[in-house]
Amino acid sequence: MACCFNYKFVLNLCNFLFLICGLLLVVSGLYIFSDNKRILLSRLLAASSDRLSSLPQPLLFYIALGVAIAGFVATLAAVVGFWASCLHTYCFLTIYFLSVVVLLLTESVLCLAITLWPHCLGISLDETQMVRSLQSNYGVPGQEQFTNALDLAQLRFGCCGMRSSLDYDTSLWRLQGYGQRNWPVPLSCCVLENADQAMAYLDPKPANESMCQSLERLSYERERHTESCLPHLDNWYREQYGIFLGASLILAMIEFCVLLAIIMSCTGLASQRARLKKPAQEVRTQRVKSRQTLIENLYEPDVELRENSSHSADGMYLGPASRHVSSEDFKELYIKPRDLYKQHNLRPSPASRPAQMRNYLV
Repeated sequence: MACCFNYKFVLNLCNFLFLICGLLLVVSGLYIFSDNKRILLSRLLAASSDRLSSLPQPLLFYIALGVAIAGFVATLAAVVGFWASCLHTYCFLTIYFLSVVVLLLTESVLCLAITLWPHCLGISLDETQMVRSLQSNYGVPGQEQFTNALDLAQLRFGCCGMRSSLDYDTSLWRLQGYGQRNWPVPLSCCVLENADQAMAYLDPKPANESMCQSLERLSYERERHTESCLPHLDNWYREQYGIFLGASLILAMIEFCVLLAIIMSCTGLASQRARLKKPAQEVRTQRVKSRQTLIENLYEPDVELRENSSHSADGMYLGPASRHVSSEDFKELYIKPRDLYKQHNLRPSPASRPAQMRNYLV
């Protein structure tokens, strides 16, 4: 029973940790849903992929949805685990085991795909493709999501263009006149006076618009961002990927512990059932043997008689030693055993003495 209790304790502890992880995943998914800027920036990560660009929402939106669903499934699996621990049957332990295995395999496949083959998922930050995406999508009608994402990146990171501000010279935004023709760069490339506002990227207000839109470098150098946005986007992507990978590794370790606890519980359940299947006759026989052993230890069979080389009375020789037991020997050996109570520290009750005398007389 102690081993079974230990198995249950370990299983319940792992279930509790797994439940906490599931709840944290649900909270994390909801938090990502509420972070609109983070989701909008992820639109730039899939800019070079036609399949991901055609999605109605940015990439991180679907990742947040998957994280929330995974957390909900993990929470349900943990509840099933608590139920299986209480019932302690193979059926519920098997269901719990399979649920954890499916979650673990799904997370492993996603982590390997993102780590080893990000291009298969459409995640690429190739410089040439990113510049081409900027020139063909920024400011174009129907690509408002990409336009807002790039404006947000330029405002947040203090940059302009993927490589430089020259990327806009051959873009559709300038060639097709989607913006003002006398603007070499969008207003989000300028130093803004409302940069501290949350929605400044939707309504940028340059501190000095004329100097920012100047064609001379000495004029716009202080009023326009000149850094490239691509390194900042790459660092931001690595930061998000590191958080995702770290959380996945912690969850995978806890899931491994849960699987090990389930296996230990199944082993304990099997041993417990094996002990319960022992025949009752064997248990009864063991009890009888133990009782007989106790009786044999209490009453020793070998008792030495008093050795008398000869019988004498008042100094008179009565002849050789007799084989018959004298009354004194009989009284000492059969009525008052000398070593019985000394060896076992037992004191006979007065009520049992007549019965003992009768037994010895017989």
